[in-house]
Amino acid sequence: MAYEVRGVVARSKGAPVTVETIVVPDPGPGEAVVDVQACGVCATDLHYREGNITDEYPFLLGHEAAGVVAAVGEGVTNVAVGDFVVLNWRAVCGQCRACARGELQYCFNTHNAAQQMTLTDGTALSAALGIGAFAEKTLVHSGQCTKVDPATPATAAGLLGCGVMAGVGAAINTGGVRRGESVAVFGCGGVGDAAIAGARLAGATTIVAVDVDDRKLAWARQFGATHTVNSRSTDAVAAIRAATGGFGVDVAIDAVGHPAVFEQAFYARDLAGRVVLVGVPAPDMQITLPLIEVFG
Repeated sequence: MAYEVRGVVARSKGAPVTVETIVVPDPGPGEAVVDVQACGVCATDLHYREGNITDEYPFLLGHEAAGVVAAVGEGVTNVAVGDFVVLNWRAVCGQCRACARGELQYCFNTHNAAQQMTLTDGTALSAALGIGAFAEKTLVHSGQCTKVDPATPATAAGLLGCGVMAGVGAAINTGGVRRGESVAVFGCGGVGDAAIAGARLAGATTIVAVDVDDRKLAWARQFGATHTVNSRSTDAVAAIRAATGGFGVDVAIDAVGHPAVFEQAFYARDLAGRVVLVGVPAPDMQITLPLIEVFG
């Protein structure tokens, strides 16, 4: 039977979200229903509400979650009822050209549950990042469930599904931070702090955290930042170059997603430095850079 539960819905662009009764169907083949125990609040949910991701309203928000499998559909073997899981954005196919070369993070054929959750009047909901976890239960593809130690607090485990994965991946997978390199991270929220932690795990020796909030900068040091810069009062590019012998960093990570910040990251890099964008920009944002600087 279907489940009726409460969920947080964004009905239109910029409108206040509402808590509404939603209908979660029984899981079909390859699907799972998960009792959500905790879900983080991520800026991406705000982007959904503002129409910056798609305009397929109404949205069932929430995607950074952990919980317990309540039911599984036909053919599901990777998880069972009672398993404690972190929810992933996508279930990887395991067969596309990215998966075939061992780069599952780039899977080009990811998928979600085939069925949609709905409002009680039958209106189909678009689940944020294919998850929709600002709800008591959610329906996902079983491949979006990753079993973790049930002793892990759900409030911590849920963060692995988005903020930690995005930030650590930006540093280690995309940025390719290597031992002894220098890194700058712009924006010290959850993703930025995870990027700092990822850079430290990879062996970076100089890690510069940039934000406009001194409280966040203090937290960044706890995650491994060796230097902090409040860009509201200090020229971030100059400060980063000063911390790196005048050269700039090997890897600059923009965890904000704003053209002005990306430009700072670009100019804060060393001559052969890499720039990584992990913050989510709005669709209408543009950036102009001198092509000779890209070539250089």
